[in-house]
Amino acid sequence: MQKTKKSIAKRFKLSGSGKLIRRSPGQRHLMRKKTVKQKRRNSKDKLVAPGQAAQLKKALPHGLR
Repeated sequence: MQKTKKSIAKRFKLSGSGKLIRRSPGQRHLMRKKTVKQKRRNSKDKLVAPGQAAQLKKALPHGLR
């Protein structure tokens, strides 16, 4: 059985329907120069593109697939 890639397991999670969810980048620092609209949009989680999701799911443990 393939081992879990821990770096992927920490950064992504699966939704109830089986889609991969990721955090938006750019929320750590330099927030003063970003608009309210940018900050609001980046605060929400996003879906991983289907082409990339297939590869990432293979690295997740069997319990999370």
